[in-house]
Amino acid sequence: MAVDMTANAWIERLRLQPHPEGGWFREVYRSHEHIALDALPERFDGSRAFSTAIYFLLNTGEISRLHRIQQDEVWHFYDGDPLELHRIRPDGEHITTSVGITNDAQPLAVVPAGDFFGARVIGEGFSLIGCTVAPGFDFADFEIPSRDELYQRFPQYGELIQSLT
Repeated sequence: MAVDMTANAWIERLRLQPHPEGGWFREVYRSHEHIALDALPERFDGSRAFSTAIYFLLNTGEISRLHRIQQDEVWHFYDGDPLELHRIRPDGEHITTSVGITNDAQPLAVVPAGDFFGARVIGEGFSLIGCTVAPGFDFADFEIPSRDELYQRFPQYGELIQSLT
């Protein structure tokens, strides 16, 4: 039997904490095995876990600020309203994906390494997702550029940058 959960109930049940990019998170998996630095692309400065996974929750009115990492990230939808995932590729292409289980959304989305990305909830509730990163996430690979840096790099997306920074 399905149980309706509120955002606060999920935050408490999953022991989520505020995330630096916005929203709520908790790391729930980090591979105990690592990929050696010499086996990774040059963009990495040390070994990385094979893979990591987190729970991530956004409430309406909260945003996942535009940021980027050096790994691919897979978003898996779990509960709530769909979210709008925005990506700006290094070549400047803007891609929007609805992540959820409604007719116009997908339950899984991939953000390739190096894309700037951010998200917000579509609707009046919350969105609970999981994020899997490979090679594993490390804060050394995490970048949240300033609004001005993003404006200079992608002036054509001023409104998007304003709303997700």
